[in-house]
Order: sequence, then structure tokens, then C-alpha cells
Amino acid sequence: MLASTPFAVAAQETAIATNDSGDSAWILTASALVLMMTLPGLGLFYGGLVRAKNVLSVLLQCGAIAALASVLWVVVGYTLAFGQVSGGWLGAGNAWMLIDLGDLRLGTSMPESTFVLFQMTFAIITPALMVGAWVDRARFGWVLGFSALWGLVVYAPVAHWVWGGGWLASQFGVLDFAGGITVHTTAGVSALVIALLLGKRDGFPIRLMLPHAPVLTMIGAAMLWVGWFGFNGGSAFAATDDASAAIINTHVAASSAALVWLLVERFTVGRPTSIGWATGAIAGLATVTPAAGFISPGAAILFGAAAGVICYAAIQLVKFRLKIDDSLDVFAVHGIGGMLGTMLLGAFLSPSFGGTGYAEGMSMGTQLGSQAFAIAVVAVYSAIASAILALMVSLLFPMRVSKDEETEGLDITSHGERGWEMD
Repeated sequence: MLASTPFAVAAQETAIATNDSGDSAWILTASALVLMMTLPGLGLFYGGLVRAKNVLSVLLQCGAIAALASVLWVVVGYTLAFGQVSGGWLGAGNAWMLIDLGDLRLGTSMPESTFVLFQMTFAIITPALMVGAWVDRARFGWVLGFSALWGLVVYAPVAHWVWGGGWLASQFGVLDFAGGITVHTTAGVSALVIALLLGKRDGFPIRLMLPHAPVLTMIGAAMLWVGWFGFNGGSAFAATDDASAAIINTHVAASSAALVWLLVERFTVGRPTSIGWATGAIAGLATVTPAAGFISPGAAILFGAAAGVICYAAIQLVKFRLKIDDSLDVFAVHGIGGMLGTMLLGAFLSPSFGGTGYAEGMSMGTQLGSQAFAIAVVAVYSAIASAILALMVSLLFPMRVSKDEETEGLDITSHGERGWEMD
């Protein structure tokens, strides 16, 4: 069962001789669901969390990153991540501009063009997740320049290492069903680095910067939740029991995390909140992502409960103890959640817990070691590369808007528009 699900293993299997139209239809549908996570789900989720004067800037950043990442994925991103190399650091250049695609993606029953589309949606949402770290103060030109380079220098290589038959998967047996390492660890760690380089918002942490529209955040979170069925379920690459199991696990992990978050809020701040429900659900989704196709539903409930407690504590540590202005908690929710799920996977893969079992030559100890090694390597690489890229781009486009522009709001000063005209 293991061999039918992770990207890294699928890329090494013998290609299936015929295209299965049902599998292809499911992956095409899953691609639309994952794109919906960014457009408009993530934009609404983040847009509701910022102040009213910056809501359009957040939505535009998500939209522009989606457009930019899509073009770059076709030109060179896909071949860097999934070009024909085994055990390497980067994919070969055979699929530059998608000029040399196979009839079928190796190890699947879908056309390679369908696989390209599905993977494109992952390349879109990953840099867009980082928007939450720099809202209210990052310059638009810098955002686009950094996101473009980051997708090619950080995301594509890590995707190859883990999903494209690269060295982490082939040499160390690292598992990541749908992005705990490739998506959430890279984006979460990079977001923390950018928050430190960019500096705090004017008035943080003394001045309250409350979400201006929790209703938008609730709607965005709900869209992310539904879209995540494509994110994790599509990562089975077929309309099979593996996809159904991944979706069930995704749903119950989000449900468990949302409930636990509300309970934690009740005991810490005195009342449950809509923002807490939304944040808890996203934490549960991020945490179960690396394991969704490998664990039992009972384990998924535990993954969600752990996310509700640990990601909540991570926010308190990062934002209120360390006073790092990762504005919308990208590191604490996505980074910590992804790393937590990646490590829990090493234990709950055991058949004793209802998991699918370890690959030949692997045990709980070796799997945990491989997972921890992958997290460390990817976190360090993401942090160093992100810092270098951010400073390089800042030579052309300053990272931060002026204090006056920040005070007036990015909607009007950067884009000449307002999210809400009340006249």
C-alpha cells in the first residue's frame, strides 16, 4: 500500500501501460480544488485577518503570486522539480517549457500533463502561504521578486528531493504524502526568516491589530478545508481507497484540531472565537498533510488534537514571548504543524497504530531518524536561501514600504484602491 501513494516512490515505479480516465478526472478535479485554496480561499483567510486598509493588498499579493508561479512552473519550475533524474539534487532539463512530456507520468495512470497541472497548484500555494508573514508592510515589487526566485531556488529543489525521486526519498526513505516537508516546512521556516528581516509592524506588539473581518476569515478557512480534500486526496494519484482514506483523515484531523483549539481558548482567554476555530482547523490540516494517506482515522484525530495544542502554544511563544512579528502566524501554524505531522508519521506508520507499515529495511526508529533529518536539512536550507534571496531582491526593490505608507495602508498607497468604499 505504501508504494501506491507517496510521490517519491511513485516516481520510481514502472509506468502503468494505459491511461485511466477516472483517475485523470479525479486529479483534474483535485487540481481545481487546490487552486481554490489559493484563489480565493487563502486570500480571504488572510484578508479578513488584516486591518481594513490592507485587505486588497493581501488579496492582490496572493493573486499575483499565483499568476507568476504558474508561468514559472511551465517555463522551468516543473523540470527542476520533476525532470528525469533519480537520486539527484535537481531534475533534468528535459521538460523545460513542457516540451518533452511523456504520455503517462511514471508510476501513475494519468497523462503527465495532468500531473504537471496538479503539481502546479502546489507550486502556487506554497509561496502564497508566506504572504501572512509580511502583511501590512512589504513592498509589492519585492514580494513578487522574492516569491519568483523562492519558487525556483527553494520550492522546486525540495520538491525534487522528496517527491521527484531525489536524494532524500531515494537514499533515506523520507516520506511526505502531500507536503508537510515540501510545502509547510519550507514556507513556514522561510516566513519566519522574512519576518525577522523585515522587522515589526509599526506599533507591534503594543498596539492591538485586530482582524477587520472575521467573517472573511471564516469563509476563507472553510474554502481551504474543502480544497484540502484535493490537496491530500489528489496526492493518492488515483480515484481509489487511498484517496478516500486520505480525505477522511484530512477531515477528522481538521475537526479535531478546531475543537481542541476552541477548548484551549475557553480555558485561556475565557471564550471560544471564530478566528480560533479557523486557525485550529488550518493547523490540523497542515499537521495531517504529510501523513494523510499512511495513517488510520483514529491516528488522524490524534494528529489534529496535537496540532490544536502545540500550534496554539507556538503562537504564544513566537508572537507574545519572543515578540517576532510573523503577522498571521505562518511559522507557528504551517511550519510547526508540518514538522509535527512529519515526525508523528514516523511513529504512526506502524501497523500497530493502523498505519500502512514501514518500507523494507525501515523500522520506527530509522523512519523517525529519516524524518527528523529531512526536517533539519530542509529547514536550514530554506532559512539560508530565503535570507539570501530576500536581501538580493531588496537591492532592486526595498523590502518595506515607508512609515507613512504603512500608516495610511497599502491598499491606497501601493495600489490606489480601497477594499471598502463607504461613501
